[in-house]
Amino acid sequence: MPQRTAFCQPSTAIEKRGENINFFGVNNIMKTVETKNAPAAIGPYSQAKICGGLVFASGQIPVNPASGNIECADVAGQTEQVCKNVAALLEAAGSSMDKVVKTVCFLADIADFAAFNAVYEKYFTSRPARSCVAVKDIPKGALVEVECIAEI
Repeated sequence: MPQRTAFCQPSTAIEKRGENINFFGVNNIMKTVETKNAPAAIGPYSQAKICGGLVFASGQIPVNPASGNIECADVAGQTEQVCKNVAALLEAAGSSMDKVVKTVCFLADIADFAAFNAVYEKYFTSRPARSCVAVKDIPKGALVEVECIAEI
């Protein structure tokens, strides 16, 4: 079976030389995004990765990055903090909320769908593609989590 090439495979040799590999006119060296303006990863993952002109943001929960705590008890307040965290992460990656092409949203209770949407639509004004599902549990007992993919 022929070997498949992963366009966004990080290459230590390439990174050491500082070279960029371009496929179809897009820089495809994978970069890690880190910012103190969004909550730190709470496990073995990155806040976000950039590859192929896109930023892939890990799910953001409503942790205030200054305090490290979830400070709102209701889904509307938690969604506000989540959206602020997403915006900060995208800014650190050189992107913005209006460049988001896809979100995946997780709710602890689907009954919160309308309250979540009321806040979500204020931040994601470009109306990206989206999946929204209810899940059994979200880390730290959060009521909402949002991950996204955006253009750089």
